[in-house]
Amino acid sequence: MKKLYIRRASELVTCRGSAPKKGAEMADIGLIKNGGVLIHDDRIFAVGTTEELDLLAGFEEGSGQVDACTETASGYTVLDASGKTVLPGFVDSHTHFIFGGYRAEEFSWRLKGDTYMSIMERGGGINATVGPTRDASIQELVSVGRERVNRMLEFGVTTVEGKSGYGMDRNTELKQLRAMKELDASHPVDIVTTFLGPHSVLPQYKGKEREFIDMLLQDVMPVVKEEGLAEFADIFCEKGVFGIEDSEYYLTRAKEMGFKLKVHADEMNSLGGAELAARTGAYSADHLLKASDEGIRQMAKAGVISTLLPATAFCLKEPFAPARKMIDSGCAVALASDLNPGSCFTNSIPLLIALGCIYMNMSIEEVITALTINGAAALGRSDSIGSLEKGKKADVVILKYPSIHFMPYHTGINLVETVIKNGDVAYQKEWERLPELKREN
Repeated sequence: MKKLYIRRASELVTCRGSAPKKGAEMADIGLIKNGGVLIHDDRIFAVGTTEELDLLAGFEEGSGQVDACTETASGYTVLDASGKTVLPGFVDSHTHFIFGGYRAEEFSWRLKGDTYMSIMERGGGINATVGPTRDASIQELVSVGRERVNRMLEFGVTTVEGKSGYGMDRNTELKQLRAMKELDASHPVDIVTTFLGPHSVLPQYKGKEREFIDMLLQDVMPVVKEEGLAEFADIFCEKGVFGIEDSEYYLTRAKEMGFKLKVHADEMNSLGGAELAARTGAYSADHLLKASDEGIRQMAKAGVISTLLPATAFCLKEPFAPARKMIDSGCAVALASDLNPGSCFTNSIPLLIALGCIYMNMSIEEVITALTINGAAALGRSDSIGSLEKGKKADVVILKYPSIHFMPYHTGINLVETVIKNGDVAYQKEWERLPELKREN
């Protein structure tokens, strides 16, 4: 048996307890001073104070076993986390990381005042990524996807959700999902896949949205289900894209096919997407910049995770989703990057932390909950990831500094030093050293 002991963490965050954490519960992160984690193979065996775990691990203080990666008499490899913060691995529960091509020029258009919807109307937006993604081979998509997931791992992400939606035809949608499945099988980061065929309306289907949805339901999604290519089904419910009636039609039939549900809801307009998510039993409603008070109330009552994407609002120069109102109303809030080629080409966890604390009136404790156990709940995995407690996957992040309060304080800076995935060290930061200057005699 492989054994690992993370010991003497200045602060250790467990996030254990009811999952998902709602309302005031989000501030309870189960902080342990001088904490530790015992790992057996790929699972957490015990969590507690260093004094408690030293007894379990057979660790004798003063025996010389104080250096990182030494081994105790009982077979534990020890990682000394003195002066560091230990947390559950981050869960990025909303991304579009598999795509071909880029849309850098659109970012400049927005800086000049063009709106997201006006860019879509002039041929940009989601549809502008369709051609390059259709042209890319599955090997090319796997290659660029691997590079992006590598960067996620460096930020402490141990589980990520990825959506299709840049083909909106049978072959490309399947190609995107197969690329993600191949990456999931070969990369340390776990990848949860979502079918997002109704991501936009192709020009030939404008005014015939129901026909497009039926094509996806009949020609594409049975293959997705048969091959096990996606666990979730999602739709972009928005004015000018898919309205409430068409969205509910799609979600109802996707659920009948055995898909779990997600909804792109109330991003640009208060359309009733939050209410739709509650009504259809979705795991999460995402974006929610314009969610109504009634929609917030219904999400809280139905247990829908409110997945907020502040980096997208930041890049679009839109008001942020009302996180404080949602938490105070009893919602379970998650934060995710929304990495995509158009509206938000970033997967920066430090940026999410800064935006959540500084602009969305969330405490650092609530932000941590949103990036761990609530992100896991948005993917239906809070029983196995998202917290540090016995029996869960050994997905652990070690930060360079001794307190969670450094996360917003060292603004926008990646503090991740070590990432442990399934009990193995998957990433370790080699902190840069300045070269010694040569002196001439």
